[in-house]
Amino acid sequence: MSQSNKLYWDATYEIVLGLIDTHPGANLDAMGLQELYELIVALPDFADDPELANEGILTEILREWYEEINP
Repeated sequence: MSQSNKLYWDATYEIVLGLIDTHPGANLDAMGLQELYELIVALPDFADDPELANEGILTEILREWYEEINP
């Protein structure tokens, strides 16, 4: 796998695409930030430091995910 396929916290849109692919039926209305965090760090291509996550990053990813599946 090339370096460009790795997921890092600043690639929020790419993380969202990975989440949509791996969890297509996720209930975002009921999802908490801890659950979201666990789903992200479990993504096969996730390569960043899990300790760098914060509420702002997780909230942004959740918002983008919601907007991507509810155009």
